[in-house]
Amino acid sequence: MSSVPMHAQIREIIRRRVLDGSYAPHSQMPSESQMMAGFGVSRITIRQALGDLQKEGLIFKVPGKGSFVAKPKAFQNLSRLQGFGEAMSPAGYETFSQVLATRELPADEQVARRLQLKPGALVVQIQRLRYLNREPISVDVSWFPLAIGRRLVTEDLPARDIFVILENDHGLHLTHADVQIEAISADEGLARHLALPEGAPLLRIERLTFADERPVDYEHLYYRGDAFQYRLRIDRS
Repeated sequence: MSSVPMHAQIREIIRRRVLDGSYAPHSQMPSESQMMAGFGVSRITIRQALGDLQKEGLIFKVPGKGSFVAKPKAFQNLSRLQGFGEAMSPAGYETFSQVLATRELPADEQVARRLQLKPGALVVQIQRLRYLNREPISVDVSWFPLAIGRRLVTEDLPARDIFVILENDHGLHLTHADVQIEAISADEGLARHLALPEGAPLLRIERLTFADERPVDYEHLYYRGDAFQYRLRIDRS
């Protein structure tokens, strides 16, 4: 017998079915009576499980009709410095990347200032389309100092997080990042990659990541506003 309460076990089973697509977005969930019979539990246990999932935004209720599957909105906690795959995999999401482009180019004034380089110094730019459960979720444009970037482009970028590669393969000690977030509208290129109409809302994240006190990764991340959110806990001291 598991020490985990029954409603929590059922909640996790239903969550997995939502996240892996067994319960499709906007489809109607089985009725409470059907779940009671299927799981062999009481109505209150089913309602506890569904209530938890509703609070998470994975399902929604329509009075008189029952529960329906929401399009899950993934989230990443800003209190930890993590790569996209690092944050999503423990929650049961499938992630991978499509490399759109890699190139060496002179750093413009903004990139040079962020990476503490001279304007015009060569940097490596990597553009990736990130997928969550096989749907496009973000376009990531990243700039790296030349030596780091040249090594990165030889790595398995579709399957591995850049943060993991920098730490495990390159021996860098990532310590912190400066992050700015703003709302923008998708231009034609971003809309095409993210399968959205032009002008759809996006979250634009500007992130500068440091190894100790040295900037090593400057990024512009463009996330679908309808499918992703950042969360942050703020304590009042």
